[in-house]
Parts: sequence; C-alpha cells; structure tokens
Amino acid sequence: MGSHRRLAPSGFNRGAGAALCALSAAAAALGAVPASAAPRTDTRAEVDRLYQQAEEATQAYDKAAEQAGALRREVNDSQDRIARQQQRINTMREALGSLAGAQYRSGGIDPTVALLFSDDPEEYLDRASLLDRIDVRRAGQLGELQSAMRELAQERAQAAGKLAELERSRRAVASHKSVVERKLAQARTLLNALPGEDRAAFEHASRGDARADLPDLTGAVPPDARAAAAIAAARSALGKPYVWGASGPSGFDCSGLMQWSYAQAGIHLPRTSQEQRHAGRQVPLSQAQPGDLVVYRSDASHVAMYVGNGQVIHAPYPGAPVRYDPVGMMPVSSVTRP
Repeated sequence: MGSHRRLAPSGFNRGAGAALCALSAAAAALGAVPASAAPRTDTRAEVDRLYQQAEEATQAYDKAAEQAGALRREVNDSQDRIARQQQRINTMREALGSLAGAQYRSGGIDPTVALLFSDDPEEYLDRASLLDRIDVRRAGQLGELQSAMRELAQERAQAAGKLAELERSRRAVASHKSVVERKLAQARTLLNALPGEDRAAFEHASRGDARADLPDLTGAVPPDARAAAAIAAARSALGKPYVWGASGPSGFDCSGLMQWSYAQAGIHLPRTSQEQRHAGRQVPLSQAQPGDLVVYRSDASHVAMYVGNGQVIHAPYPGAPVRYDPVGMMPVSSVTRP
C-alpha cells in the first residue's frame, strides 16, 4: 500500500462547478474577487466549463480516431485478400479453359464412331481413359472455382461493410474534432477578454515551470518494476505541452500520456480515459499506490498517474504543460491498478 499525505480538499466545484484543477489554482492565485468583479469570476468559471467540454470531446475524438485506424487496416487487409483471390480465380479459369480446349480437340466426336474409324483402337482407348481422368479433374476444378468465387463475393461484401463503417468513423472524427476546436476557441476568446493583469496571472499559473517546486515524494516507492518504469516515463514528460489527440512523445493529452508512459514499461493501455478506467483492478483511493491511474469526473473524461504522497502527474489542458498536481484537484471517480 502506497503512503500519501491527506488528500487536498477539492476546490473544483467552486464557481460554475468547474473543470480543471489548474484553473481553480489560477483563480486562487488571483485572490478574493470583490462583488464588482463578479463577471471576471464568471468568465473564469465559463473557461473551466469549456475546457472540460473540450476534454470530453477530445476523449471521444481519440476513440473515434482509434476505431478509424483499426478499420482502415482491416479494409487494407481485405483489399489485399480480394486481389489475391481474384488472381487465383483468374488462374483457375485459364487452367479450365486449357483443359476444355484439349478435350474438345481430342474427343469432339461420338466415342463409338471414333473407335470404329481409329487406326489404332488400343491407342484410342488409352486416350479415352485419359479424357475420363481429365473430366474428373475438371469437375474438381470447377467445384474449387465455384467455392473461390463464393468466398470472393463474401469478402467483397464484408469489405463494403467495413468501408461504410470507416466512413462513419471518419465523420465521427471530424465531428469530435470540430467540437474540440470550437470549445477551445471559445475559451481563448473569453481569456483574451479578461483584463490584462487577470489574463497574465492565469497564464502564469497555467504555464509555470512544471519542474519547479517539485513535490516531496520521499518514501513514495513504486510497488514493482513496471510501475516504476511507467512513473519514470511520465516524469520524463514533465513540461511537455498538452496537445489534444496526441500520445507523445512531444505532446500529450491526458489519456495519451498514460498510454505512452505505460508503453515504455511494456504494458499496452487502451487509448481513452474511459477505457483506461477498466484496464486493471480498481482499488479505493485510500489504497492508491504509485503508478495507479486516477480517473476523474463521473464521465471519466480525465486521467492522471498517482506518484505517491497525494500527488499525480497529468496533462492538464491546452496551455498547461505536463506537471504535478494534488490528487484531489477534482472529483475522483475511480482508481485503477494496471
């Protein structure tokens, strides 16, 4: 059982019921806001909400993009199989045509008449026996050809279904991408409308040095080598930018960072935070160990890696680098041990 300090109380439900811990930290950095400045507080709460919605759409985008990639590979494989099967059918048709031509040339008249007029009846009977064997062979090849053509038709029907599904996935990717970009643009517009000093304070809180003021992780020992390797990878990403839809190594979204970090430890995690929630054994937050995945919000739209002593590493949101934050930065929905 990993040791950690008493969890920091969540300040994430203040204002409009908000979204990202770092934004709450930014609001705290700005100090108490007088009643006359309430619209500024409302603006920050709206930015919180927009970032949360963007992150939800990002996870949906990640899932749709993953599905589209898998379908694209399946379609390519199907097209390769169709091409090989078509070539096989063409070869079989050519072979059957050659046999039919040979039989026609050798046995184009009634067998009894041919025998009566044959100069060498014994030779004719030998040829007739050969033609019987050719007939049997041709019948077998015809059966193979019919079977191959049925398989080809089935493969083409399946490929057509996969192509239609791929097109639906492509539209879903484009739709989720549009939502993300729209929400981020709205958030940026609101931030740009803040007074200069408020905007500067917010951006300073968001973009501060992720390696400065490192938390005290004394005694936070990973339970095994795999967790240690994943944590080391996550730490190596400190300061890298949040890039929605990215899974490293130069930028990450929240689930992309978890997938990449555990990949460095030889463990494959699914792409989205919703799937990562079920990628192992769930444990109580009070029993969290370094390396566990901490999933946030009821819709599991954000995920971080617990590193001990009440701290996590995560990719917060656009404009904020990969960094440490308190595990209680927002409502925890589950903890998963890969």
